[in-house]
Amino acid sequence: MFIRDADKADLPAVLAIHNTNIAESTAIWDTDEVDLDDRLSWFADRTAAGMPILIAEIDGEVAGYASYGQWRPKTGYRFSVENSVYVDERFQRRGVASALLTELIARAIDSGRVHAMIAAIESSNTGSIALHERFGFRTVGELPEVGHKFGRWMDLTLMQRTFALDV
Repeated sequence: MFIRDADKADLPAVLAIHNTNIAESTAIWDTDEVDLDDRLSWFADRTAAGMPILIAEIDGEVAGYASYGQWRPKTGYRFSVENSVYVDERFQRRGVASALLTELIARAIDSGRVHAMIAAIESSNTGSIALHERFGFRTVGELPEVGHKFGRWMDLTLMQRTFALDV
């Protein structure tokens, strides 16, 4: 497995993983799949802001991707980010999410611009919660029934890890 920065050529594979998560999981709370223009805009916004988009590559294929973006748009939140980690279903349970999160955390620390990394996880996604716990995230709250997808109400677990940052 090789972890690297994404480039525009990766976006069709990223789009496929993203849309699978929209259509088949509660990892992404959108209900309508997006098109390549959406991912191009997302890519441009993240890279312009200096936020990483990482690719896990296995045997020349995109196995997963991870990124973080601004937690909320107010300037008071400028040192807080929300992470996202997604793995192609063909490559799950092979350490891809751990490898991506390891590098994402390293990038956050090395940036000198991140104090808090937040994970907003659908509460029944015990695999993602356990992954984040292994990386030192702690549950800081739960918002009951704030989302609706697949005909049911969903709870949101908020997890956070903080890093030393001199400002």
